[in-house]
Amino acid sequence: MARYLDVHPDNPQPRLIAQAADIVRSGGVLAAPTDCTYTLVCRLGDAHPLDRIREIRHLDERHHFTLICRDFSQASHFVHVDNAAFRAIKACIPGPYTFILPALKDVPRRLQHPKKATVGVRIPDSVVVRALLDELDEPLVSTTLLLPGDDEPLVHGWEIKERLDRAIDAVIDTGEGSTEVTTVVDLSQGDPEVIRVGAGDATRFD
Repeated sequence: MARYLDVHPDNPQPRLIAQAADIVRSGGVLAAPTDCTYTLVCRLGDAHPLDRIREIRHLDERHHFTLICRDFSQASHFVHVDNAAFRAIKACIPGPYTFILPALKDVPRRLQHPKKATVGVRIPDSVVVRALLDELDEPLVSTTLLLPGDDEPLVHGWEIKERLDRAIDAVIDTGEGSTEVTTVVDLSQGDPEVIRVGAGDATRFD
């Protein structure tokens, strides 16, 4: 059964954040809220929890996973960022954007797009997520918690636990979440290309 962690959205309890980090370090799959939707997250280097996430969401090898990072400095260890991309990203973070960028060698091949060798990067504006990333001192692999057959992502921690109680290891509940997804911008080919319009202002990339 999944652990249920009732975390304050503005002042996350260190004890609960430490518990969540321990679950991730031990190879667990965690449902965590961000500044947009809930996400499924796991540790970067672990293949088994990633396979579990693929199974939960019925994802194929073409799915773009996202690295959630605490800041740009951490992200730069995993993706190549030229000067133009750097300026575009710095103007938007932290915030509701996912950027598609060329992956560096520290990103496992199973996380990269099979043909483009790219990966998504996200730096959310979330106190709870930042606390978890600080505790882990490494990025999280993530994907939106949108279950097969559902039209919108789940927004309630209790419902996530109810539906995924035996499929994941823990749920962080900070109150009602959002159904808004991130705005996805592909910066891997030079000029920005908006792949998906979401919560972030897409017009800045026109």
